[in-house]
Amino acid sequence: MYLAMAHEAVTLAGIIPGAEPTKIPGLSGPVSKLFGYGLWILILAGAGGAGFGVYKLAVADKSRHGGGSEPFKWMGGGVATILLAGSLITVLNGIAG
Repeated sequence: MYLAMAHEAVTLAGIIPGAEPTKIPGLSGPVSKLFGYGLWILILAGAGGAGFGVYKLAVADKSRHGGGSEPFKWMGGGVATILLAGSLITVLNGIAG
């Protein structure tokens, strides 16, 4: 019941695409849905981290004393998160398909 309400709220908010995650063989329905949506949320978090890194790079102190590597850490972490979650989605779709 709560999973259906949360699914409806998130889908209506437009945060996660309306597509249903592919059912993973051997997992129950709710676990499979939570895992599928969890990967999509991980991609959104990675995009947010990369965007925050771009923001920090834009407002960073450009002098020699500034911490110049921090924006790149945010951007690199965000891109790595997107790549990891995307590859997991691809693998799971290959297993389930």
